[in-house]
Amino acid sequence: MEKKELKDLDLLDRFLFAEAIEDSETMELILEIILGREVILKHLPQAEKEQRSFLWSKQVKLDVWAKDIDDVIYDTEVQKRNTKDLPKRSRLYNSLIDSNLLPPGTASYKPLNDVYVIIITPFDLFGKGLYKYTFNMGCQEAPGIRLEDGATRIFLNTRGKNPEGVNDELIDLLKYFEHSTGDTARNSSSRRIARLHEKISDIKASEEIGVKFMNAWEEKLLDRQDGYEEGKRKGLAEGEEKGLETGRKKGQSQRSREIAVKMKAKGMNLEEIAELTGLKVSEVEKL
Repeated sequence: MEKKELKDLDLLDRFLFAEAIEDSETMELILEIILGREVILKHLPQAEKEQRSFLWSKQVKLDVWAKDIDDVIYDTEVQKRNTKDLPKRSRLYNSLIDSNLLPPGTASYKPLNDVYVIIITPFDLFGKGLYKYTFNMGCQEAPGIRLEDGATRIFLNTRGKNPEGVNDELIDLLKYFEHSTGDTARNSSSRRIARLHEKISDIKASEEIGVKFMNAWEEKLLDRQDGYEEGKRKGLAEGEEKGLETGRKKGQSQRSREIAVKMKAKGMNLEEIAELTGLKVSEVEKL
């Protein structure tokens, strides 16, 4: 596990992303560039907000959860590794948010908030070379009809090649997510990205956050080591059990051969010996 310094992190690294987005201005800057409209948040964003629909159901941590003054909810995620399940994971995120929006006993679903699930990746999940893929529910039989359910899922690709449907500022933002450096910020003419870089630079220069990152890294390393040791112990135990089982089978086979030799010496039929000992006729013939 290669160790990184705080100064080397990019916004695609979950630690830096979580630290940056807990600041309302930073979250607003990013959402405004992605959505192309003004966003004013009602509360401070929450990093790694836990969501579950029932006490016994799977617990999921959302990277960053925020709500604006119009009560629109934004779940923003960064994902560096292509786990091949992001579309279904985005569905789970959406459903978990929905399940916590209405109090028990609510008769109407009209108060359900609009929800945006935004996932930012350094790979092209759909292979079309786009920087931005936006999904709303539509009708297959009548493509012009949209299901106005208030749910929108957006997948952003930092390595897009086709700028169709997006502006230069969004492309610059996605480049900055993957390479959060002064050079990348200076290559953009966007004032918002310049301001975003100021915020990120302050985080990287913070001694307090540096210590927090070091502790988080060491904790993650220890978790991995514990997992390795546990796996090693289980592997040894399974290997020992398999060895004992193999030994038992060999012992049984040898005993069957000894019995077969005695039966053969008494002139018993080969087929009968094979049936009684579990050996093959060809094996009995060779004894």
